[in-house]
Amino acid sequence: MRLLFMGSPGLAVPALEATFASGDLVGVVTQPPRKKGRGLKVVSSPVALRALQLGFEPVTPSSVRDKNFQAFLLDLHPDLVVVMAYGKILPPEVLAIPRLGCINIHTSLLPELRGAAPIQWAIARGYTATGVTLMQMDEGMDTGPILLQKNVEIGPNETSEQLGKRLACLAAETLLEGIPALAGGELRPEPQDDSRATYAPMLTRKDGRINWSMDSRTIAARMRGFFPWPGAFTTRAGRRLRVTAAVPMAGKGSPPGTIMRTGEDGIEIACGTGSLMVSRLCPEGKREMGATEFISGYRPMPGERLGG
Repeated sequence: MRLLFMGSPGLAVPALEATFASGDLVGVVTQPPRKKGRGLKVVSSPVALRALQLGFEPVTPSSVRDKNFQAFLLDLHPDLVVVMAYGKILPPEVLAIPRLGCINIHTSLLPELRGAAPIQWAIARGYTATGVTLMQMDEGMDTGPILLQKNVEIGPNETSEQLGKRLACLAAETLLEGIPALAGGELRPEPQDDSRATYAPMLTRKDGRINWSMDSRTIAARMRGFFPWPGAFTTRAGRRLRVTAAVPMAGKGSPPGTIMRTGEDGIEIACGTGSLMVSRLCPEGKREMGATEFISGYRPMPGERLGG
């Protein structure tokens, strides 16, 4: 069976490897190289780099609607297109090319958490379990019929980075099972229940701003969900202050954002409900440090308000 893979970030690399192991891989499509870092160095996607290692020259169209790209796909004659985190919605002209259609492996239990950031929002919203969904693609965003699902529990202290690595491996396992089953006619597409759909929009830097009026457990969950990006930050005296490690507490009696106490165990900050014990911080323009070092150097005082 002739397979074409489309994906971009490191999250999709195990899926590429699983697709390579599942049939005759005839091509790899990924996002074009992008400028990254302070030096704006042009960097290829992780999928592109792995494709080269596997012996494939990755195809990097600027648009999947480009007629030349679509002609290239037609010439490949793929039986099935496998997609994971490619980064673009495929138009009907592309969806119609493969004999068995296009399938997508999505890192949530659809119809929950449709969208660009399901792993981050699963943790940020306090989910205790999530998983991966293999679906037949249609013209919508994560709306196609479900072929296969597998679930996992979310650890109480797990970050999106850690969960992402586990889900990437689970996605690969699901493809290794699902591709031959689909080819053999063993999978029956089940329509999604749109009434149960929830959404996981793309993250922005603003999502990292701590709203001290929230419950302390919610703030802690968002910190884990938004690690490593956009992270969690507040402001102190008009300057950004990143909070990189904290645990929810049961403290009460102070307005949200107020420093309640400082000590060897950290800096306790009042929230809408409960409090947050912060153990690691990173002042704007400085390196990350423990709370004790921050207390010694920056002298936060009980009663001081953050985030104003």
